[in-house]
Formats: sequence, structure tokens, C-alpha cells
Amino acid sequence: MLLSFCVGPRTFDPGADARCKSPMTRGGGKEGAQGSVAHPKFDSIFVPQDYDPAELILRGSKVRHKSLPQQVTADFHSPVIKYIPGFQGPLPFELTTGYVGVDESEDVQLFYYFVKSETNPKDDPLILWITGGPGCSSFTALAYELGPLYFEQVAYNGTLPSLISNPNTWTKAASIIFLDLPVGTGFSYGRTPNASHSTDTQACSQALQFLKKWFISHTEFLTNPFYVGGDSYSGIFVPIITQMISNEKDAEASIEPSINLKGYLLGNPSTFPNEKNFRYTFAHGMGIISDELYESLRRNCGLDYHKSDSDSAECSKNIEAYELCRSGLSKVQILEMKCAEPLRRSLSYEKKTGMDKFGNHNNPKSTLSGFECRDDGYPLSNDWINDENVQKALHIRQGSVGSWRRCSKLSYQFLISDTRTYHANLSRKGYRSLIYSGDHDMIVPFQSTQAWIRDLNYSIIDDWRPWIVEGQYVGYTRTYSNKMTFATIKGGGHTAPEYKPAECYAMFRRWLSYMPL
Repeated sequence: MLLSFCVGPRTFDPGADARCKSPMTRGGGKEGAQGSVAHPKFDSIFVPQDYDPAELILRGSKVRHKSLPQQVTADFHSPVIKYIPGFQGPLPFELTTGYVGVDESEDVQLFYYFVKSETNPKDDPLILWITGGPGCSSFTALAYELGPLYFEQVAYNGTLPSLISNPNTWTKAASIIFLDLPVGTGFSYGRTPNASHSTDTQACSQALQFLKKWFISHTEFLTNPFYVGGDSYSGIFVPIITQMISNEKDAEASIEPSINLKGYLLGNPSTFPNEKNFRYTFAHGMGIISDELYESLRRNCGLDYHKSDSDSAECSKNIEAYELCRSGLSKVQILEMKCAEPLRRSLSYEKKTGMDKFGNHNNPKSTLSGFECRDDGYPLSNDWINDENVQKALHIRQGSVGSWRRCSKLSYQFLISDTRTYHANLSRKGYRSLIYSGDHDMIVPFQSTQAWIRDLNYSIIDDWRPWIVEGQYVGYTRTYSNKMTFATIKGGGHTAPEYKPAECYAMFRRWLSYMPL
């Protein structure tokens, strides 16, 4: 039985309980239906146990997606945007935005920002970037992580927030499509209630449709090396989308246009159900919990790569002790100040600041007096992008969504909890991959990523070593015979480029150029 429910974005904490108050839109159940099976990867996600859509996606050349029209049409995109409110002077890069209708009726309208490479767009690689959540806009990556703009980090004073250039933008080395996916994310919207609902597999199929239509209007990029990228929950989306593109290329009657797929890249990616077990390993390694508590957790909770057992009283007691040691830390980057994180904002904090638990404003304008916490800079995106003149400059369809939110609640079904099979299949097909981990992220710890990579059982061709930027060790890396490179970013958090922009840009540029890190 398939269960449907509303869910909040999980970019920062896949374990947070973010069920919304609206009723289920499919499956006939009531809100929070009893008897739902808890998703083993997240604390409060409900998924079926007897449904494996991966079988449909991994069958290779015979896979055909019924929702993909045989005839695809071009997308609507804006003219080049030369000026945007809040940025001084003309933009030093080429920006366009647009909508692409997907599914047969095109009732799903996917919105994107496209930034051309600032170096050599004719030949530089093209990246499709999807931010995690699910439900967090790709504008998060554009303005806080790896795009050409940053918000000036000053308190809101009643005027429009200011934007400045990011000297470490990844668009110096590649053109990037920042896609709002799934439907309901950012400016992507559904024309009907049914179209406004999505699943893991639907979202990925719609991303494939998006790409085919986008390339019809941008044929000059068909020969560019193409990669799919993302972070956090996009560890589910990215391998599936890459697999779907590969399947289309393998199909006997492949639908044009053909995409020049080369590989994919992922940061701190959600990958398999028992990832959270490695939070205890991480906590032990970082000195957050004692040797004795760690051994007791392993003994009483059955923590290993494949399973866990949290039903016993001894295990519950150990987890309580662990939470006592961990609760005062920021899970997205344990060295940063513990603040009211976007997924954990209390009601009193919401009343005080006008901000909800996702870092969105309930009031039109923010009232924060300063940025003592990194999280306090996120509402600048709401203040800026909800401005009428900004939306005109970005060619937003007025009335298509309500107030824009950086991270939105979605009507969504989680169908796939494990993407290791996709990584293995893509490796067999010879695609390149870069998997990187901010080494101070406690949500998807680097140990869990190392574990599933190790499970692929490929030989090592460049063993564990430091990688260096400007004479300094900035992380550690290892390369495998399946063309997979793993790298840690020293001091990086859950979204590593946000915390270590120069180091991550160096990593990206080297890998993209087939250079060793």
C-alpha cells in the first residue's frame, strides 16, 4: 500500500519531524495514519516496504517512462537578465530563468535559474544542480553555496538586501542549471492538486523530461560534457536521474535530443536507510561521547552497517545519554554556535522573530537585529526574492505561487530509501563520480558515506592522502577504479561549499578537469 503525506524539507536534518497538518492527498489514509511503516533512514517518514521502483529504473534499455511524451516541446525562458535589484551595476555573468512544463498535460511547471560559465560556455561542462530537502529551492545553492552571488551578511534594516559577487563560484568552471525540484519547491508549481503531489520517482522522471525540453531550446549545449549534481537529500535524486539519462542513451529508440552524460557529483548525500547509525560513530570519533557509551550503544542497539535495534530498554537509555551529549551542538556543523536551527525553531523563537522552523518569515519583513548565527542569514533570501521588483526582474509568473519560501512543505511520497544499487550500476557503465563530505557534518557523517563506497568493492587506484590548497591540508581523498573520487573537506558542514567555498571550488575545478585533487 502506498501512503502519501505532507512533509517539510529535510536539507538540514533528515531526522526531524516535519509532517504538516494537511490531509493525505493519495492513498486514502488519514493524517499520520496508524500502522504506517517508519522509514528506516529518517525518524518520521512513512514509506511502503513492499514496493521497489528501483526495479523499473534499473532494467536498462527497455525502460520507458509512461509519463514522458514521445514529442517534447521547448521551454519558456527569459531574455538574458542584465540587472537585478540589490546588485550594484550589471551582472558579471549571463543569467536567464524559465519554466518547463512536464507530463502530458504540462500541469507541472518546473522553474530554473541558468547561469552560463564565466570562462568558456561553448566548451565548459554543464551541470544540473538540485538542492536537497526535499523542498528546498535551488536558489539556496545559487546564493549561499556555489553560485555567483552571495547576500551581504548584514542585518535587515528595512531596505532590500544587497547581493555581492562570490569569488569562488563554480560557474567559473561550468554552466549550471539550478532547478527547483520537486514540484512545489521554490517557484515550481502544479496547475492542479494532483499535479502538485510528487514522489521520488515522479520527480526524477520529471527532471528527465525537463532536460529534454531544455536542450531543445539550448541545442548549443548538447555537446558539452554533462553532469548531475546535488547535496543532502539529492543523494536520492541525483543517482536516479543519472540512471534515467543513461537508460535513455542505451535505449534502442532513444528520444532525441541525446545528452552527453559524463557523470555526477554529490555532497554529504543521503544514500541508504541506516545512515544515521554512523552518527554515533561520528560522535565517538569527535569526542562527543565516551568509549564506554559508544560500546554500549553498539552492544545494546545492534548498530552496524545493515541494521539497528532501538526497541530494547537498554538501547533507549543509551540513546538518551547520547542525546544529552549531542543536543547542545549544531548538527549541520558541530563547531558552529548552536542556534535556533531552521528545522528546530521553537514557537517562542518564531513569535519573537516572525520566522518559522524552516528559516522562512511569517511576516513580510524580518526583524532580526544581527547575525550572530549563520542561520540568521537565510531569511535574507525571503526578504529579497519576495520583492515585487525582484520577481519582475526574474520573470516570475505572478500568482503561480504564494509567498516564496527557501524551503517548502510538500505533498510527497518517499518511495526509494537506498540508492547504492544506482551507484553500482553507474560505475559499471563507466560514469565518473565525485562524492564529497564536509567532515564536521553530523547529519550525514563522512563515515556513512565511506561505508557505502567501500561496499561497492572497487579497488583503490589512489590511496588515502591529503589534498592541498595554497599549501594547506584542506581534506583527504581517495580514488577508486570505478572512476569514483571521494573527498573530505576539513571543517566543512552539511552543505560543504557554504562553509569552505574556496576549498570546494578548487576541488570541483580539479575534478571537472580530470586532475587529481
